[in-house]
Amino acid sequence: QVLLKSDAPTGDVLLDETLRHIKATEPAETVQTWIELLTGETWNPFKLQYQLRNVRERIAKALVEKGILTTEKQNFLLFDMTTHPVSNATEKQRLVRRLQESVLERWVNDPRRMDRRTLALLVLAHSSDVLENIFATLADDKYDVAMNRTKDLLDADPEVEAAKAGGAEMIWAVLAAFNK
Repeated sequence: QVLLKSDAPTGDVLLDETLRHIKATEPAETVQTWIELLTGETWNPFKLQYQLRNVRERIAKALVEKGILTTEKQNFLLFDMTTHPVSNATEKQRLVRRLQESVLERWVNDPRRMDRRTLALLVLAHSSDVLENIFATLADDKYDVAMNRTKDLLDADPEVEAAKAGGAEMIWAVLAAFNK
């Protein structure tokens, strides 16, 4: 279950809205339920008040404002659709390099000693099914090493890892929810 430690504002509109929802929820909900609610994937009529509205559009708009994405209209035969291609390839490459280096050069082989942001990025890349793309530019031998290391990390039992000290309980809970 997700228990709120602090409801102090973060300065991010979506995060602050999420904190208000978590604070208002009795009894506490599970990570899986929150993922469904916050992504708009639930059809439970009793939980609709906790659903965030237009999450993808709001995230895309924030990334456009930061100069990472741009907004374009693309024509798909009968209708136009708004898309958000990457406009700042440098930022994307920085993240790709960061993940590649963390797995190849700064590998600690212990999730508790890993930088939590890097661990979260690896979990999100895996859950988004883009992890292979991150390592695709590597030489074959380095690709194999990177994939084996991340496979070992992501195959760890999330409940066991969350129980260990290290402050990454939520990251492991998210991985467990996506692995179901």
